[in-house]
Amino acid sequence: MMDQAQSLRNLMSAKARALEARPQDGEHGGAKFIAVTSGKGGVGKSNFTLNFALALQRLGRRVLVFDADIGMANIDVLMGVRSQYNLSHLLSGEKEIGEIIEKGAGSLPYIAGGSGLSSLFSLSEEDLVYFTTQIQKIAADMDYILFDTGAGLSKETLQFIMSSDECIVVTTPEPTAITDAYALIKVVHGLEDTTAFKLVVNRAESQREAVQTADKIRLVTSRFLDLDIPMLGFVSDDAHVSQSVKKQVPFSINAPGCHAARDIQNLAMQYVASPDVRQEGTLSGIKGFIQKWMRRTK
Repeated sequence: MMDQAQSLRNLMSAKARALEARPQDGEHGGAKFIAVTSGKGGVGKSNFTLNFALALQRLGRRVLVFDADIGMANIDVLMGVRSQYNLSHLLSGEKEIGEIIEKGAGSLPYIAGGSGLSSLFSLSEEDLVYFTTQIQKIAADMDYILFDTGAGLSKETLQFIMSSDECIVVTTPEPTAITDAYALIKVVHGLEDTTAFKLVVNRAESQREAVQTADKIRLVTSRFLDLDIPMLGFVSDDAHVSQSVKKQVPFSINAPGCHAARDIQNLAMQYVASPDVRQEGTLSGIKGFIQKWMRRTK
């Protein structure tokens, strides 16, 4: 058996390999890491994440949802499934990452956060290397890894946002949601000015209202932060959404012909076709995620 020193040397070697050259844009085998967040709770962020992932999957993309909401993890609840394993089983060494990936509605792969999330931010150097090498194992098999983060400005949410390639900010036309979305963008930009954002307006009564909502945020981010944040799309205010939540079935599966389901599919098509908003020269993909994660947990 290897002694402890040799084991640690091997782990540090794995860390060095993980921090080597970044994959080229468009290179097969490098998942794009996307944080989905909101300035406040109650705007439908998790529901958006789930149905957006299913829409991307219907377009032939390989998608994994990581429930990264440390306080209100509920992706499995929205799908009406019970998770057998969660992140704690990985961090304790009981399971490897492939074993804690479960299938939800539409056979969507997901990882439940659970109690393991809280310990993710205080890992030892050895455990941190283990976690990042485990993430690396699945990144080659996915096109997108979506982190459904907590709402607001917790340190855990900021960690996921600033380690990802891109951040989708979900808001609604409500004034408080707009204000809080801008506040989140402002704080993140102040800490990591390479973070790339896109806006989604949820529960819009019309396309016009959605555009007006996004423009309010875009105006202040352009004026005060010198940021031009594109609007990715919107999702209509649709009674089928709340009905589907009660049934614990994603609305894009429960009512595929409803306005919200059509909007989410159009939004996914727009996302796949849209240009990359990441700044040239910034780290991206699995290499970027690992390096930024490690840098922020030191």
